[in-house]
Amino acid sequence: MNLRDRIGVDISRRLRLEDAIEWAAKNGVRYVDIQLDTAANAITAFDNKRCAGVRAQIEKHGLHLGLHTLSAVNVAEYSPHVGEAVDEYLKNHVDIFPKLGAEWMVVHAGYHFTSDKKMRMDAGKERLKRIAAYAEKKKALVLLENLNKEPADAEVHYLAHTVEEWQFYWDIASPAFKLSFTANHAHLVPEGVEGFVAALDFSKVGEVRLADCFRNGHEVHLKPGAGDLDFGRMFRLIERKGFKGHYTNAFGTLEDMLAARDYLVEKARAAGVKVD
Repeated sequence: MNLRDRIGVDISRRLRLEDAIEWAAKNGVRYVDIQLDTAANAITAFDNKRCAGVRAQIEKHGLHLGLHTLSAVNVAEYSPHVGEAVDEYLKNHVDIFPKLGAEWMVVHAGYHFTSDKKMRMDAGKERLKRIAAYAEKKKALVLLENLNKEPADAEVHYLAHTVEEWQFYWDIASPAFKLSFTANHAHLVPEGVEGFVAALDFSKVGEVRLADCFRNGHEVHLKPGAGDLDFGRMFRLIERKGFKGHYTNAFGTLEDMLAARDYLVEKARAAGVKVD
């Protein structure tokens, strides 16, 4: 598969899932990512009949579907009852995974409130172990994403936003557990894309997520070219590590993400990456 076909689109909550599938098929997009948290796409809105219809659409068009859990749901939750609800939220995504014909689901490490970082990390890791074990039974694939940094003086911080924090979870031993590498989040911290790529075993990376931003800056999801992330160099580093998976555009409008595929391929080609 050529590089352009490997670059998908994060639909998020922009379209009803069935409409998203038709939009992707019409526009030659092979990989789509969807959020199942709100409105017509709320996970509770899918009965077996609707799931079967979605799966039939996916198979008809030869698309690849991923689910994206909400980063606002704190996977590092340790409070009684609330923590149990987080478990159920993740399990529900695993349960619907085979019904929809999904191929991956992105999860997060949660967030801490500065003074309770270790407790949060430990709680989150145990929860991810449980969900990975549950995913094995359902033949689902869980991808843990590296998230963005928050301002230094903020009370709340996402976990797994540095290489060191992300690595804390990498020893979760399960064939149902891999990683989702968000390049623009790496660009926000001192390690940069190069530091993350050097640390990663790309046989354990199921997806690379893309947007532009500014080096050591703040969390923004800009169109490629609107920030200073060197996408040509990024593709060269990642492809030379043997990555064969898909990329996901996650910025702007659907039209922005569609148009950016050609821009990204040209940046990769100019950097000496095989794109065809």
